[in-house]
Amino acid sequence: MSGMIASTLRVRVLLFGSYAESLGFDTVELALDTPATINDALDQLRSFPGGDRVPPRPLCALNLSQARADAQLEHGDELAILPPLSGG
Repeated sequence: MSGMIASTLRVRVLLFGSYAESLGFDTVELALDTPATINDALDQLRSFPGGDRVPPRPLCALNLSQARADAQLEHGDELAILPPLSGG
């Protein structure tokens, strides 16, 4: 195992609307093994009580820009999980 060092990154996750209500918090810091994607962060969120209410493909923003679930995460990123939006 020479040269093999386990590495983790930390991301700040912001939850809004029904997701914050279901999980019982609106902000959490997650530690993820690298490399990590938004999907990995979502999987970890789903492991918390109430996390089963996070849908398979929620609307996500990474550092204030809409992002796909396969987007790579970097240490210190901010990930927002947004409920379905409606307008009028």
